[in-house]
Amino acid sequence: MLPFLPFLVLLLAGVILMALRFIQLRRALLRARAGEATFRLLAEHGRDAAFLLDATTLELLYISPTAQRLSGYDLPALQSHAARLAADVPARLQRWRDGDASRATLLREVELPHADGHPLALEIHSTIVPAAAGRGVSVVGSVRDVSAAQAQAAEREKEHKRFASMLSHEFRTPLATIDGAVQRLVSTSTDADEATRKRYVKIQTAVDRLLAMIDDYLSPERMAAIGRERAAAGIAPLALLQQAAAGVPASHTVQLQLDEDLPATLRCDVPGMALCLKILLENAVKFSPPGSAITLAGRRAPEGGVELCVRDAGPGLPEAELAHLFDKGFRGIHAAGHPGAGLGLYMARAVVEVHGGTLHGHNLPAGGAVFRIWLPVPVQTRKSLASAEGNRDNSLT
Repeated sequence: MLPFLPFLVLLLAGVILMALRFIQLRRALLRARAGEATFRLLAEHGRDAAFLLDATTLELLYISPTAQRLSGYDLPALQSHAARLAADVPARLQRWRDGDASRATLLREVELPHADGHPLALEIHSTIVPAAAGRGVSVVGSVRDVSAAQAQAAEREKEHKRFASMLSHEFRTPLATIDGAVQRLVSTSTDADEATRKRYVKIQTAVDRLLAMIDDYLSPERMAAIGRERAAAGIAPLALLQQAAAGVPASHTVQLQLDEDLPATLRCDVPGMALCLKILLENAVKFSPPGSAITLAGRRAPEGGVELCVRDAGPGLPEAELAHLFDKGFRGIHAAGHPGAGLGLYMARAVVEVHGGTLHGHNLPAGGAVFRIWLPVPVQTRKSLASAEGNRDNSLT
């Protein structure tokens, strides 16, 4: 009996280990089933529809029941729509394999008709998932109905236009009265002294400036034009900067600096970007000494995209004011004695952000300030519900 004792002990230990392993596997299986049940609850009752797509065949491997409630379609119809909406995936996948990391995750807005005929505005968030054991490259993501949000945004836009129209009218009426009165004074006061005539000219200049500000900032046409539609074409960076430089008065010189590898065309709202550069250049002229140079530069940004810079030789930006430069109505200490309402930089940033870009200002080590516009390439003027679906950077892939 004794010679078999070690064997029996080992056998018993093996049985115990197998039992423990079985218990561990069973617990893992129960946790997996609980997780699957939780996922199914989320998928069936969540607001968003989740999906898994084979990136090669464009076949839906999974789509949550929410998609059927959202669209009114059955699974075969959803498969057909998914294949159409995913038509750009092969090209996107190729660019991702070539090292374009921007293709890994995309956010798109598309329009899809509901089964009953009314349009659905959908936001699709998708991510490429590399191949794993037993599975090829896939695309996983979610679909959200943003129709209500689109409708609310459209209503807000209408309210903004009505407000702008009302405000423009309220400003123009007294300005027209002042302008008419000054013109009458000029025409009837032939014997006025030089100081009085200068005051008349000053009043007329101020009225003209205010009317120009209303046209730039408050007219319904201007608010409707800035970034409201996807531009079918754009403008060459050189032409955009040359047009902006042409508006700088003779009191300052303008230096243009452009990299050779800039894109041939920026797809953007040209009047909106022209207004943005005009505001930045007017500030540069206002706050830098006469005779100094203002630099307009365009180059490829290190992080991708394009940057347009306006540099001046002024006193720079007070550090305490940097956080408030783009606040509505903010006027810094250097603005004392200069006309303005504190709306310029606020409007300039709004234009850039509509294009999906950024606008920042900072001081230069050698003195002066620089304002940097960053724009994605190709520039997108807004998320658009187009029949040819475009992604976040306004391209098809």
